[in-house]
Amino acid sequence: MSNKGEISQFIQKYFLHFNSAALVDAAKGYEEQLNKGSKMLVSLAGAMSTAELGKIFAEIIRTDKVHIISCTGANLEEDLMNLVAHSHYKRVPNYRDLTPQEEWDLLENGLNRVTDTCIPEEEAFRRLQKHIYDIWKEAEANGERYFPHEFMYKLLLSGVLEQYYEIDIKDSWMYAAAEKNLPIVVPGWEDSTMGNIFASYVIKGELKASTVKSGIEYMTFLADWYQKNSENGIGFFQIGGGIAGDFPICVVPMLYQDLEQTETPFWSYFCQISDSTTSYGSYSGAVPNEKITWGKLDIDTPKFIVESDATIVAPLIFAYLLNM
Repeated sequence: MSNKGEISQFIQKYFLHFNSAALVDAAKGYEEQLNKGSKMLVSLAGAMSTAELGKIFAEIIRTDKVHIISCTGANLEEDLMNLVAHSHYKRVPNYRDLTPQEEWDLLENGLNRVTDTCIPEEEAFRRLQKHIYDIWKEAEANGERYFPHEFMYKLLLSGVLEQYYEIDIKDSWMYAAAEKNLPIVVPGWEDSTMGNIFASYVIKGELKASTVKSGIEYMTFLADWYQKNSENGIGFFQIGGGIAGDFPICVVPMLYQDLEQTETPFWSYFCQISDSTTSYGSYSGAVPNEKITWGKLDIDTPKFIVESDATIVAPLIFAYLLNM
C-alpha cells in the first residue's frame, strides 16, 4: 500500500466484507489486468455523465487506464451538455416527493429530470444542436460518413463550443477521449436526444440517415478492434447494465460462434457495478457466471459484481487505480 494515497488506503483498511470487499477486489483485479498489459473496456450505462463521473473518469482516460469505451448515446451527449450548460442545471433533492403536477411544471420550464438533477433543454440541447447540425451537413455535402462519437469529437475539437464552457475542460471525459481519439462504441445511439434530433432532420428531408454510421458498423468495428488488441487479454468493466454492456460483450461469442474464429480469447476480466439484483430474466441483474453459458467469459475469468450505487463505487475504484 506504500504507493497508494489516503483514499486507497482507507478502502483497503475498512472495506472488508460484502459489497465493500467486492469493490476492493474488483479494483485490485482491474489493476492486475493493466499491470500484465491487458487492455480494458469500460461501459457506461444510465446517466453517468449527468452524475459528473467525468471529473474522475477523464483522468482514467488521460492516464491510459481505459482503452475503449462503450456508452449510451445519453452519456455521449450529456457530458457535452454539462460542459456547456452546467450553471443552468437544477438539483431537486426531494425528487421522491414530487407530485405529477410538479413534474409537469418542470417540463413547462424546460427542465428534464434525471433522478435529482434537471437538464435545462434550451441551454443544453439547443446550444449543441446548431453546431452539430452544421457538422452533419458538412459531412454529407462532402460525401463523408462518421460514427456518432466521431461527430461529437469533431464538435469538441473544432472549438465552436468554447464560448459556452461552464466547467473546467479537464472534467469532461469526452474532451479527454477526443484528445486521444479513443475508440468508442455507442449502441442504440438513435435512442438519445441527439439521435432524435438527427431523425427529425431525416424526416424533414434535410439529412440522409446514412450520414451517421449504424450500430452494425459499430459491431464490425469492435470485432476488428478486439482481434487486434486481445494478445494480452481485454478486460470488461461494466457500470450499470443495459445495451451499453450487452452490445460490446457479445463481440466474443459472435467472433467465436458466428464467424467460427475458435481461437478468439474470452474477456480476461469482468466486473459489473449495478444496483439491479438477480431476478426474472434481467440482464442487468445477471450474475457473471451466466455469461459463461453464452460464451462471453471463461471458467477462470476473474469475475466481480458490486451491487451498489455506481456513483459511489466507480469513483472509489478509479481513485484506487489513480493511487489516490
